[in-house]
Amino acid sequence: MKETLVFEKKKMKLKDPIFITGLPGIGLVGQVVCKYLITKMGGTKLADVYSPHFPHQVLMTKKGAIRPIKNMFYHAKAGKRDLLLLVGDVQAISSEGQYEVAGKLLDYAQKQGVKDVISIGGYSTGKLNEKRKVFGVVTHKQMVGELKKFGVVFGEAKGAIVGAAGLLPALSKIKGMRGMCLMGETHGSYVDAVSASNVIHVLERLVGFTVDLKDLEKQAKEGEKIIKKIEEEMQKQTVTPYQSDKKDVSYIR
Repeated sequence: MKETLVFEKKKMKLKDPIFITGLPGIGLVGQVVCKYLITKMGGTKLADVYSPHFPHQVLMTKKGAIRPIKNMFYHAKAGKRDLLLLVGDVQAISSEGQYEVAGKLLDYAQKQGVKDVISIGGYSTGKLNEKRKVFGVVTHKQMVGELKKFGVVFGEAKGAIVGAAGLLPALSKIKGMRGMCLMGETHGSYVDAVSASNVIHVLERLVGFTVDLKDLEKQAKEGEKIIKKIEEEMQKQTVTPYQSDKKDVSYIR
């Protein structure tokens, strides 16, 4: 295999489709969002994506079989529009690979009639904030006003977007599509279901669909409890014997 290959498993004629991508990244926000939508909206697999730019390893299943690492395209119905959802085991491991894979993914999406590309990622703050924002960047300025109506924050996120979350929307413009990246604010060191839920709320209003979030919200609450316990234990370990004997000592981390 010398280049990325897309193996189509099922052909469908999509109605005004939106391409939403959620590959592994910071806080696994994008991956959680897309996998949850596929599960709750009864997604149908359309294609498997294999690439020499993925890590040279295979995955072992519970039944003792093996399979190559891959990305996967799914279809789901969202009100009057169709969703083309991308999930996967990994991203490409080199800069050259990122560009090559992104190009093939966008080519496939464009063949399905996609005009809008939404990548989902996480924006790491290193903090465990209770209220977490959804940051946005776009390829066309006129999209900013529309997204602000749904609570997306612009201008606060700084730096570079590494990997597919940035490349896919950016390169979509070259191919005549509109692109945006929605980044859920997250600590960055653990799977963030709270941030994923916040992003889905934005997608619901932006695209025009509803999905039951009870299971994700339950997962989020359980995850937050575990993280808070871990942080409490870490704080206890940083207290010296001298400090622990004092009263009214506060610590800022």
